[in-house]
Amino acid sequence: MMDGMTAGAAGKARKPKHADHWTAKDGVTSLVRPARPSRPAALGAAPQPVELDLARTALVIVDMQNDFCHPEGWFPAVRGVDPAPLLAPVDAINRLIAASRAASVPILWLNWGVREDAANLPPHVLDKATACGELPGYSDPSPTGHGPILVEGSWGAATIDALDQRPDDLVVHKHRLSGFKDSTLDSVLRRAGITTLLFTGINIDRCVFATLTDASFEGYDVVLVEDATATPSPDYVREAVLYLTRLLYGFTTSATEVEACLALGADNKTATPEQNGGSL
Repeated sequence: MMDGMTAGAAGKARKPKHADHWTAKDGVTSLVRPARPSRPAALGAAPQPVELDLARTALVIVDMQNDFCHPEGWFPAVRGVDPAPLLAPVDAINRLIAASRAASVPILWLNWGVREDAANLPPHVLDKATACGELPGYSDPSPTGHGPILVEGSWGAATIDALDQRPDDLVVHKHRLSGFKDSTLDSVLRRAGITTLLFTGINIDRCVFATLTDASFEGYDVVLVEDATATPSPDYVREAVLYLTRLLYGFTTSATEVEACLALGADNKTATPEQNGGSL
C-alpha cells in the first residue's frame, strides 16, 4: 500500500532518459517511436566530400587521459614518450567540442578504464604494455605516485584538464585497443541512434585506428579528423593509417571542415522532416 508521498510521486510523469522510448496512455503501451528528422550537412573530406546526418552523428574522443598525456602519467614517465605531440590536438578537439555542443551533436569520451585487479586483461594486453613484466603497466601502482595505472576512477584514467569534458557527455570505459571489445560502446551508440562517428584523440595508429576499423566492421560510417589526432610513431605510420582509412574504411577530414559542417547543423537543429527531405 502506497502512502501519500509515494502515490504522488507515482502519479507524476517522469521525463524519459532518451527520445527513443515507449509511451503509455489510457492503459495502452505504444511501441511506436517518434520519427527523428534528418539533419543533412556537407563535409569536405577525402577521398571525396560526404553528406552527414547530424541527427545520427557523434564526436568520439579517444584516450585523452592523464596517464597518456600528462608529464607525470604512465606513458611519458614509464614508457619514455614525449607528451608534447600527444597534446598537439587539444585546441582542435576543444573547437570540435564547442561546435558539437552548438549543433546538438553528442560527445563521447572513449577512455581506458581497467579493473583494479586486471582480471579480464589477456596476456598480450598486459605483457605488451609491460615488456613482459619489466615495466609497470595497467593497474600497477604508478611510479609517480598517482595511484593505479589507468584503473577506472583513478587520476591516470581521468580526462586531461585541458579538454572541456562535461557531466552530461557520454563516457565509455574500455579495456582493449579497440573500444568495441569488452565494453558498452556499441550498445550506447545504438541506443542513441548513432550511425556516423567522427574520430579524434590518440593514438591514431593504435586505439583510434583499432576502434575505427571495428566500427566499420560493425556497420558504422567512420570519419577520421586528421589534425585532431596524434601519435608518437613515425610519420609513415600515420600516413599508412590515413591511406587505409580512405581506401577501405571511410573518410578523412580536418577540424576546420568539421567545424564548418557542424555550423550548418547548428542552424538546422529544428527543421521538420519535410524540410530535411524525410526522416530516419
